[in-house]
Amino acid sequence: MTTFALIAVCAGYLIAPMGMAAVNVAIPALAADLHASANKVSWLPTLYILSNVALMLPFGKLADNYGRKRMFVWGLALNALAAFMCSIATSIDAILFWRLVQGAAGAMIFGTGIAIITAVTPNNKRGTALGIVASCVYVGLTLAPAIGGWLTELLGWRSVFYFQIPLVIALLIFIKFKLLGEWKNEHHSRFDWIGSIIFITFACTLVYGMSALPSMLGWGLLGLSLLCLGAFIVHQSKDKQPLIRVQMFLESRVFSLSLSTSFLMYGSNFAILFLLSLYLQFIKGYSPSYSGQILLIQALCMAIIAPIAGKLSDKFQPRIIATTGCLIVGIGFIVLNQISPASSASDIGIALALIGTGFGLFSTPNNNAIMGSVSEQEVGVASASMNLSRTIGNLVGMSLVNLMMHHYLGDEKLSSAQNDALMQTISLALVMSLCFVLVACVFSAIRGKQ
Repeated sequence: MTTFALIAVCAGYLIAPMGMAAVNVAIPALAADLHASANKVSWLPTLYILSNVALMLPFGKLADNYGRKRMFVWGLALNALAAFMCSIATSIDAILFWRLVQGAAGAMIFGTGIAIITAVTPNNKRGTALGIVASCVYVGLTLAPAIGGWLTELLGWRSVFYFQIPLVIALLIFIKFKLLGEWKNEHHSRFDWIGSIIFITFACTLVYGMSALPSMLGWGLLGLSLLCLGAFIVHQSKDKQPLIRVQMFLESRVFSLSLSTSFLMYGSNFAILFLLSLYLQFIKGYSPSYSGQILLIQALCMAIIAPIAGKLSDKFQPRIIATTGCLIVGIGFIVLNQISPASSASDIGIALALIGTGFGLFSTPNNNAIMGSVSEQEVGVASASMNLSRTIGNLVGMSLVNLMMHHYLGDEKLSSAQNDALMQTISLALVMSLCFVLVACVFSAIRGKQ
């Protein structure tokens, strides 16, 4: 059963990010075909992550009540439907809607997969299993840029959406016949509708508020998002059956600081492939396939290093390995901050190799620290929290990049005439990412022993 569960989760964790990241390489062709503005194009990754964040906790709670495998399967099916609808869309607005739906499917998949693995894996092998799962995510991210580039050149941008559909169908058939049984709580707990609505409002006002800055509407929405976050924390601390028990953050220093480190690291990294895809194709003039081959370097290094780091975290303190990874990522961003329109492909490749190696060392030990810092009864909550810290980090990082694109590029159509403004946006975003990583290094180092 453990083997079948690992195969199913790994396959899902490979297909979903592969479909998500392949779109980044197709964005220039998609934007040109649908005459999309820079502002709307920047929402393609953001809407995905918005619905992912907003629905992670509610779907996690429903999975605990009605079955984690069931939620995982529904997520795969919905992901395939959304991908198909994106492939036949005739406007950027339609694609943006279905990317929102695809983000919800991602919340179902990523919010339950780690919980399934943790439930079927012995504690002394958890790091190794998590390392294998992380490696599959990175293999998906490794293949995505190259696949996205080749498909875009050979079959057009629509193919980056529909290529994943047969893969999902094959996985669903495997789960139907091989992954028997279910994992859920013995007794149903009341679903916290009020908490869910408050949290969804927080996520929506945060993203839209950041995209509307520096207007008064933007500042007002950000203020409302902070109020919603405060209300959510108060509500969860008083509710007898909350979506997440907020006292966990005070009870374990390792748990809270590991989540904080995850938030900062993923916030630094999420927008990089999106920005570098634009840099390589618009500023450097490279083809989609060649750009994709350069971008795959980071994920390839992550895929190689993550399983090794997972095994090490079963034997040594995860804090030491994760902090070393943070430092290497920081060095990679220092290198990446030196890029200019005259930089070569090898300059970008060296920086991405450093970032990928560091992230591979960081991610699995950090996840192992999170899952190992809570009681067995709360591994589902820990899994949801882990994915939530990652997705909120992605959300904040991408929202800040959206703000920069809006400031420098506005609603202008992306073209070579906008290269100077695009380069300013990329440079500022890379400085932001480096600052995030430096703070993450401190948090990781002081989290304490597990």
